[in-house]
Amino acid sequence: MGLHEVVIGRELNPVDKVEQVASVNDWSFSRDGADEISINVMGEWTEYLISFSWMEEFEALHLACSFDLKIPGERENEAMRLLSLVNEQLLAGHFDLSLSGSWVMYRQTLLLSGGAEPTGKQLECQLSVGLEASERYYQAFQLVIWAGYSAKEALDSALFETVGNA
Repeated sequence: MGLHEVVIGRELNPVDKVEQVASVNDWSFSRDGADEISINVMGEWTEYLISFSWMEEFEALHLACSFDLKIPGERENEAMRLLSLVNEQLLAGHFDLSLSGSWVMYRQTLLLSGGAEPTGKQLECQLSVGLEASERYYQAFQLVIWAGYSAKEALDSALFETVGNA
């Protein structure tokens, strides 16, 4: 039994909707093409470059949230171990490390098969999940790279939740 492709049109390019969300939230953004948008967001620990790319052939809206992080050669293996441990913790999306070791990127894809249109809430959720994951694990990467922590120690530190007020 073969699958037959059904072609369904879209009202808007999903990246246009991302631009609307960015405008409403007064975020700095630039359109890198009809199917791409980049948004700069200052987090608590660093500035994040968030890009959304519409991949028509897959009917998928891809989010990438990257942050600059220089990884010395002697810490690459431990950074990769941390990456693996972090990815086990995530419900949605995953982290990648560039081959050059100069950036870490959180990735997530919203599938919009059959002409489904993303809602503003879905886009905000996709963005906030990426930012929250990046903010949560940024320090763990710093601990591995600059403080010499093991991947496990750094992850435990990132997952440590404080309770109450001092």
